Amino acid sequence: MNKFLSYIKNNKAISWVLGFQIFRLILLPFMGLMPQDAYYYLYGQNLSLSYFDHPGMIGYILRIFTDVFGQSIFTIKFADFVITSLTILSFHKLASYFLSKKKLQRAFVLLASTIFISILSFNSTPDVPLLLFWTLSLICLYKAIFEGKKLFWILGGIAMGLAFDSKYTALLLQIGLIAFLFFSNKYRKLLISPWLWFSLLISAAVTFPVWYWNYQNEFASFAFQSSDRTSSISEFKFSTSYFFGAIGHQMFLLLPVLFLIFITFTYKYIKRALLKFKIPQAKTLFLLAFFIPTFVGFFSLTPIYWVKLNWMMPSYITGIILAGMFINKKLLKIQVIFSIVFHVLFSLQIIFYLVPIKSDDTWVGWKELAIETTKLQEKYPNTFVFSEDNYKTSACLNFFMDDKVYAQNIIGLPALHFDFLGDDLSTLKNKNAIFIDSDKRFKDHKLKGEINPLLSEYFENVTELAPIIIKINNKESRKFWVFYCTNYQHKK
Repeated sequence: MNKFLSYIKNNKAISWVLGFQIFRLILLPFMGLMPQDAYYYLYGQNLSLSYFDHPGMIGYILRIFTDVFGQSIFTIKFADFVITSLTILSFHKLASYFLSKKKLQRAFVLLASTIFISILSFNSTPDVPLLLFWTLSLICLYKAIFEGKKLFWILGGIAMGLAFDSKYTALLLQIGLIAFLFFSNKYRKLLISPWLWFSLLISAAVTFPVWYWNYQNEFASFAFQSSDRTSSISEFKFSTSYFFGAIGHQMFLLLPVLFLIFITFTYKYIKRALLKFKIPQAKTLFLLAFFIPTFVGFFSLTPIYWVKLNWMMPSYITGIILAGMFINKKLLKIQVIFSIVFHVLFSLQIIFYLVPIKSDDTWVGWKELAIETTKLQEKYPNTFVFSEDNYKTSACLNFFMDDKVYAQNIIGLPALHFDFLGDDLSTLKNKNAIFIDSDKRFKDHKLKGEINPLLSEYFENVTELAPIIIKINNKESRKFWVFYCTNYQHKK
């Protein structure tokens, strides 16, 4: 134990990484439930081969943790923290193949200091397991290609498959692998190696549950993830807000120093390839093959499409290793200072909720809403509860309430995976309901004053009740409109 403590004391990089992780662990009990936490917890409580909007890995992980440690907000957050900590350790192993000891330490601190690691540690999303299996895939592929260890082709195939079972963007692993081998003079011969294709076949086999679920459900998930986005991109409407919004998101997730280093070396390598036709040496090319398609690919869409802040996260793994080759001690120090300031502000917001968040993407108020909704059900007995915001309110109420809470499929609207839970809505016919509607721009106590036409279409009578006002730290922070709906008429 003394030797271990002495090692940490003499290794500043590990001390910084441990410091950031301990800080995150201390914050976990203060974190409230996010809608994403509740929704993917719902995945785990309704086990399936796959799900409508994503594969099920995050749901399986939350199910395992809550079965072992019990259902609680802390357990869900702890699951995210543990998986992300494994990603950090895996990153260190991967980076050690490419960097000297000094540069490895800098890259290790760079990764741990980012905001995106904090987000993954606190919030349940498919990116949590994706980043772990993405990193493990690269470790296996490195071993298979550069060290010629054939067993790792098999392990790499399994890891790539599990990454896809986490999120569909993991398909970029296979694309990056093929791209690397194609552009590498030294390793291009592996394109005809049976081990490569065996690895790809294994990865496809591991993803079979996702494909089979889609086959059973008319490929609903694949269509959802592709058709709408393809049509939006094809419209080709230029938007400066999309572009600068993406820059802002990336500077927040990576912090300014690391983001600017990403831009610098991306420009450098692309310029060298296009103007001088110079291909980097094999190891650098390997890192770029798993960075360029994701980071540059998604970034190139930002002028015409709203690219979500987490889509580029897989590229950060090899991107930060590349950044470790360029960053000096002074820039690293600036990065850490930025990180400390952001994390202190972040912690103050979490603990004291200093700035109200005008959105349902928040960790406050959901439990209080569940308590007030339960009181309403006591006042209006034999009612079911539903909401209409895709998943957020319904998922959070499902987490806290004993009775089942329904989503917007009650009034005939698509409701993501709520449509695939197997609920027979016809059993609710002629029942009364309480409809909860979030006022995201809470300004006053007034009634909404208007009724959604779909409510009138599906219910005999709709009456608006007094809104639910949620107080956080004795300040009125959230508002929910409430409607009492009678005699539900289910329509096929």
